[in-house]
Amino acid sequence: MTTVEIHQPETIDVPTEVPPRRKLPALRLSVGKHTGLVLAFAVVIVYFWATQPIFMSWGNITNIVSSNSVVLVLAIGATLVVISGGLDLSTSSAAVVCGMALGFSLKNGASFIVALLITLALGLVLGLVNGIMIAWVKMSFLVVTLGTMSIYSSLALVSNHGTTVNVFSRPGFHPIYTFVNGRVGDIPYIMIFDVALALLAGAVLRYTSYGRSLFAVGSNVEAARINGVSVSRIVLSTYLLAGLTAGIAALIQVGRLTGAAPQVDATQLMAVLAAVLIGGTAFSGGEGGIFGTVLGVLFLGAITNGLTISQVSAFWQGAVNGGILLLAVLLSTARDRGWFKRKHKATRAPSPLVLEPAG
Repeated sequence: MTTVEIHQPETIDVPTEVPPRRKLPALRLSVGKHTGLVLAFAVVIVYFWATQPIFMSWGNITNIVSSNSVVLVLAIGATLVVISGGLDLSTSSAAVVCGMALGFSLKNGASFIVALLITLALGLVLGLVNGIMIAWVKMSFLVVTLGTMSIYSSLALVSNHGTTVNVFSRPGFHPIYTFVNGRVGDIPYIMIFDVALALLAGAVLRYTSYGRSLFAVGSNVEAARINGVSVSRIVLSTYLLAGLTAGIAALIQVGRLTGAAPQVDATQLMAVLAAVLIGGTAFSGGEGGIFGTVLGVLFLGAITNGLTISQVSAFWQGAVNGGILLLAVLLSTARDRGWFKRKHKATRAPSPLVLEPAG
């Protein structure tokens, strides 16, 4: 009769209580938690504060916020579009067209309320044009918004033969001027508005079914459709909101310039898209947030302001902003490919009992 012996592996004494492993705080280049952006922002602040003490004065801080309010408003609208998987290249041109409409309305004697409604309505119409062609006609968002960008900028130029509409002396302009340039104590009204708008947009993204639908469409269109999301309506709504933010940005721009200028700032669109990307919103869709966009706007605005008070040439400022954009793309690509993820060693499972027939 064959005897079977059971050989047990060697016994290893394991302490009953294993002291918890101390984890050091990891500095991840993850724009999902905005760690990299916050650190870069801190370095910029410390550098300019050390070299230009006026940089951290309250007057300069409010100047940074006020001078970048137009970019912030447009970037909030662009963030919604990008999260849904699209892109709007016409947002700056739409803002200029809306600004011209505001200028003509005030020049012809319209009240503040009427002029405001006309401006916002025009912004919605311009966004609707983009949305219909992209969401319903199924044209490429790059082709559509590139085309409308050219059309809107031309409309702004031909509307008043390339000249600015001066509205400073019009009665309806005074509320706009107060809103953009007024203060309550030491806090500008426009700063309060920026904070309120960012909180509202962030709450919509985080706490509403509409916000969840945006992320779903941007992540996987087919999966969102299977789960009952009306993809066409969601995409159309994002371009409507982008048009609405263009109208709001036009109001701020006219208030700052005290007139409606028909020229489109060539660097504004790049600043908007760079702020969205640097803030962690993936251009592939389905990822991002308003908080990161706000940080991106302030980061770029602080750099531009610091270079200006340091008397650096405007030509070099463009080079710096372009370099920052390329670096942001590089970090985003590295994050998407998992270059910053830790590799965990596989643990070997304990050996099972071995059954061997005796010699």
